[in-house]
Amino acid sequence: MVNTVFRYDEPLNEPVKAYKPDSPETASLKATLKSMSGAAIEVPCIVGGEEIYTGQVTDWTAPHDHENIVCRWHGATPEVIQKAIDNGQEAWKEWSETPFHVRISIFRKAAELLAGPWRDRLNASTMLGQSKNVLQAEIDAACELIDFWRYNGLYALRLYGDQPASQPGMWNYVDYRPLEGFVYAVTPFNFTSIGGNLPTAPALMGNVALWKASSNAVLSNYYIMKCLEEAGLPPGVINFVPGKAREVTAVAMGSEHFAGLHYTGSTAVFNMLWRQMAEGLERFNGYPRIVGETGGKDFIFAHESADVEQLAVAAIRGAFEYQGQKCSAASRMYVPSTMWPDLKERMAAEIEQIKMGDIEDWQTFMGAVINEAAYDEITSYVDRAKTATDASIFKGGGHSKEKGWFIEPTVIECENPRYETMTTELFGPVLSVHVYDPARLDETLELCDTSSEYALTGAIFARDRTVAERLATALRHAAGNFYINDKPTGAVVNQQPFGGARGSGTDDKAGSPLNLTRWIAARTVKETFDAPRDWRYPHMA
Repeated sequence: MVNTVFRYDEPLNEPVKAYKPDSPETASLKATLKSMSGAAIEVPCIVGGEEIYTGQVTDWTAPHDHENIVCRWHGATPEVIQKAIDNGQEAWKEWSETPFHVRISIFRKAAELLAGPWRDRLNASTMLGQSKNVLQAEIDAACELIDFWRYNGLYALRLYGDQPASQPGMWNYVDYRPLEGFVYAVTPFNFTSIGGNLPTAPALMGNVALWKASSNAVLSNYYIMKCLEEAGLPPGVINFVPGKAREVTAVAMGSEHFAGLHYTGSTAVFNMLWRQMAEGLERFNGYPRIVGETGGKDFIFAHESADVEQLAVAAIRGAFEYQGQKCSAASRMYVPSTMWPDLKERMAAEIEQIKMGDIEDWQTFMGAVINEAAYDEITSYVDRAKTATDASIFKGGGHSKEKGWFIEPTVIECENPRYETMTTELFGPVLSVHVYDPARLDETLELCDTSSEYALTGAIFARDRTVAERLATALRHAAGNFYINDKPTGAVVNQQPFGGARGSGTDDKAGSPLNLTRWIAARTVKETFDAPRDWRYPHMA
């Protein structure tokens, strides 16, 4: 028991290392990459601190190199999943009553470990297992996860400090309790940091979590789990159960102790999970909390007054960084006809210089898409565009799966503003462009707002600030993260809380206090110092 009102100074965002060719951090990271490449590391389930090797093994190869087996992971069986739920319920008894400063200190330590000795392991495993280049891995696996762990502690303390007023003779306060049960964390392949945040944000607030890591990101997520163990996270607070999604979900949602879903992934899967939860309401001990960040069909909208050079850079970075496999990636662009010839020429020249290949080469801008299913789906859209009557490819369009799942950065010019690549989330390196008549600006703004079910990220470009305000107002509900004269990617914790609405999710804003409020059950307490001794009220005299 510590009688302390804790001070938590506001942290700074973790600096992004440049990894210049001759720098010490480059030498260190390349050594780690060399040791991991082809190592075929065995990755177990982790339940109650015990590593469980089920024998249901999946080989995971680097997406950019089919011959490089980076890990062999053991999938959770229904018995292991149930054991994890039971173990989590046992851990909940103590963890739910663990003082907040102890919980916060664990994740602060994890952040320091990741900023130091664990940085190379997380970055290297993300580069090899998820085909991210060095900068994309550093921004994600290291810096963003460090920021989540540091800033969430600050947000928690602010939340605990939000207390009601009290009148003379009484004391009112709110007890921010964890949920009764476990939070099911279903994490994606494309951001290692999201993999780390989805189970740990609820855990910070006193909950236990069942972590279903993406089958395409098991290696990096395993290292997150080991980093948390070194930081002092008690066994069973987070149980790590990679496996077949349907099997894990069936056991998780079949449990009466299911208390919440923290999800990032496709809209279709999220809708299915929500329906499953609704069908199980009578089985659960309480109404589950639902937090989801799902799909996007993110846009760039350019006005005639935009700076063409800045627009070209934003389009290339926004659409093709990490092979377009960001839920925030620029996927459709609206360009005035007066600007398009110049922009088209600039983009073509810049795309020619993009290097695609092995992420261990520091000159590589693009690696491979994550797996064969993604490759086949994305390339099917690209190939159809080659013969379309209302769309045409002006740059890219090539692809090969001989060495890895490689797709060229591709730009499709769409005469039809509702052509399939203008409205469908592709999750790959494909940017669709609709060229509009500047005289039809308002009509095109409405088209941008209504031609997609999503509302995740969007960007507008205009040097005329009054025009920018007009565009921002017209597109107010089209994106949860909105950018003026910048690409629609790259949200930073504590600077741009991330999340969207409509078909893009519940907009609970990871990287802000809003997300943490979903993982508490508030109890209002009134303490009276001098209770009445007569049941009669004054008006009855």
